[in-house]
Amino acid sequence: MKRIPLRYLVLTLLLSAANILYAQQSSVFPKNREKAVIKVPAKKFHLYLLAGQSNMAGRGIVAPQDTVGDPRILALNRDGEWEIAKDPVHFDKTAAGVGPGLSFAREMIKHDPDIVIGLIPCAAGGSGMDHWLNDHFWEQTRSYPWNNAIVRTRLAMKDGVLKGVLWHQGEADTAPEKAAAYSNNLVQLVTKFRQAFHTPDLPFVAGELPDFNKGSAAVNPTIYDAAKSLSFFTVVSGKGFTPLADGVHIDAASQRMFGKRYAEAMGSLRKK
Repeated sequence: MKRIPLRYLVLTLLLSAANILYAQQSSVFPKNREKAVIKVPAKKFHLYLLAGQSNMAGRGIVAPQDTVGDPRILALNRDGEWEIAKDPVHFDKTAAGVGPGLSFAREMIKHDPDIVIGLIPCAAGGSGMDHWLNDHFWEQTRSYPWNNAIVRTRLAMKDGVLKGVLWHQGEADTAPEKAAAYSNNLVQLVTKFRQAFHTPDLPFVAGELPDFNKGSAAVNPTIYDAAKSLSFFTVVSGKGFTPLADGVHIDAASQRMFGKRYAEAMGSLRKK
C-alpha cells in the first residue's frame, strides 16, 4: 500500500480543523442552501477552481439577483458537499460577498446546454503569493491556502473534470520587492497547479488588479510577463471597475462584469 507522507496527513488534519473554526466563527452560508444532486456524467461536470485573495472570494454587496440559483451551477461548500451556487460562493471570511465566480459560471453554461458547472471556492482573503507558492499558514483564514485548494479540488474531481483555474491575487504583493518577484512566482505557481492535477495544459486565467488600486501599476505588468512563459494562460482586464468604500475591493456590479470577462477568456483558452 502506498504510504501518504506524514506532512500531508498533518496538513489535511489542519484543514479539517480550520473548517471547524470557519463553521464556529462564520455564518456566511445560509441554512437554506439547496443540496445538489449531480445529474450528468462526470465528463459533462466541468470544474473550475477559484483561487487567490479577497477580490476572487468577493466582497461585493449581495443583491437578490445574486441569490437566484441554477441547478446547472453548483459550488463545493466548506464541508465538501455540492450545493446550488449562490453568492456568497466563498466562505473565507464573514465579509464574503459577490465575487466573479457565479457570473463566470452563468456565462459558461450559455455556450453548452449539456454541461453542469462546479465551482471550487478556495480564495483566502489577504493571502500573499508566498502563502500559495510555499504552502504557508495564513492566520486571517486559519488555513493553508495551497493545501486547501489541492485537497478540495481533488475531492471535487471524484465527480467531474477540472477544466480550468481562475486566479485573482496580488494586492498583498504590491511592495517593490514582492512585485519584482511576482512574475517568476506566478509561473512557478501555475506549473505547480498543473503538476498537482496531472494536467500540463490546464487552462489558467489571471485577473489584473483593478486600475483603481495604486499597486496595479507594479503588479499588472508582471502578470503579462508571466504570460510570455506559459501556454494555455491568459490575463483579463481589471479596468473600469468601481471600488467599494474601502478603496480596495471591487463592487458587486463590477464583479459580475469581471466574471463575464473571465468566461470569455476561459472560452478562448478552451478552443485552443
